[in-house]
Amino acid sequence: MRADVDRCLAAIARSLPDDRVITDPDVCAAHARDESEATGAIPDAVIRARGAEEIAVVMREASAHGVPVTPRGAGTGRTGGAVPVRGGIVLACDRMRDVIEIDRVDSLAVVEPGLVTGALYEAVEREGLFWGPDPNSWEQCTIGGNIAENAAGPRAFKHGSTRDWVLGLEVVTAEGTILPLGRRTKKGVTGYDLTSLIVGSEGTLAFVTRAVLRLAPLAERVITVLAFLDREDAIAPAVSAALSARVVPRCIELLDAETLAILRASASAIAIPEAAKALLVIELEGTSETVEGELARLGDALVSVSPFDPLVATESSERERFWRVRRDMSRALRRSAGFKLSEDVVVPRRRLAELITKCREIAARRGIRMPAYGHAGDGNLHVNLLWDHAEQEPAVQAAIRELFETTIALGGTLSGEHGIGVLKAPYLPLEQPEPLIALQRRLKNVFDPRGVLNPGKIFPGDGHRQGC
Repeated sequence: MRADVDRCLAAIARSLPDDRVITDPDVCAAHARDESEATGAIPDAVIRARGAEEIAVVMREASAHGVPVTPRGAGTGRTGGAVPVRGGIVLACDRMRDVIEIDRVDSLAVVEPGLVTGALYEAVEREGLFWGPDPNSWEQCTIGGNIAENAAGPRAFKHGSTRDWVLGLEVVTAEGTILPLGRRTKKGVTGYDLTSLIVGSEGTLAFVTRAVLRLAPLAERVITVLAFLDREDAIAPAVSAALSARVVPRCIELLDAETLAILRASASAIAIPEAAKALLVIELEGTSETVEGELARLGDALVSVSPFDPLVATESSERERFWRVRRDMSRALRRSAGFKLSEDVVVPRRRLAELITKCREIAARRGIRMPAYGHAGDGNLHVNLLWDHAEQEPAVQAAIRELFETTIALGGTLSGEHGIGVLKAPYLPLEQPEPLIALQRRLKNVFDPRGVLNPGKIFPGDGHRQGC
């Protein structure tokens, strides 16, 4: 293996500019982790390529020599998708950050994968346009990472996930072929939809080098509403009441009773009533006229399920203060315990309160805490596991398995946003039968016959612990 790696890197170095291949031990060590708890092998090299042709060179040589390649954006993933579990090469796209084109007539943008998501927002909003996906790490994460994980966020309730906003891609296959996928038009049904297949494939099928993104008009006005509830089982009725009143928020976030208690103790930006057992953060968008109408109907709908008067923010500074309650959660939760893990699961919206109740039961049985928050509109719950002593780790792992088993029993799925990666791979058979997993493995083999592109991800028993 060492000789193969050396020959591979030597061949790549001969074909690329001098600064592309980095073997400095500190740089390599920094690329052995992402923001998850997954641990991997220190890569033999980090390659910062510039453009599809250079990436094609890397993939051709890696495939020829059987050297693993791990694609990497900003490393903000939560399931180990950018962790090089078998060493080899980390192929970073941090030098591919350009906005190549913004087309106002056809409402699309063409961008490189290393572009930070927040920079995309700024670029398109200057043109009066809007890109829908809003992952929580938008200030750091990249478009390539968003595409790999099919990232979403609070606005997914109305605007969907990344897949809904990608029209076309330029990709490099595991064997080094550059391919154009998809289209620039809103409509198109030519051949298989390989664009949608690549989105959410966690970097296991091809390396994205360019993306054609659908844009929409920027909303004229946005209003943020905080709605406190006196019981957790009022969450689904509150959402249903709003939708029945012809209100379609762009996001409906929830915080459960345990999360509110922790925020209350941490001097939150908003005074949280002692009697509140849940909070919904609801955001409306549209023209001034339509938003005012929706706000009135939303207020009437909330009266039927909540004894609290909603708080309304119309100015950007006040809206930012409201959103700080949501953004402060992770830090407040981390400060409240010695150890913290966060799991991302989805259940049908009507079963959210049931899942929260099950989390309470699991936590009590395992001697830990499990506060939850997430996206009430689409049933995506971020369940946090908090504990204080290292020797509780086995109980935490047992609680994670119980959480996943409960999620599937409630008709849910193992991940709504974070992907499967390394950490959830052992649990995939809880949701998918073996024939379906086998079919996906065959598909992976078609795209990557030598198994060099982001190996050890998604599938159980696929060597994902090698190098750990």
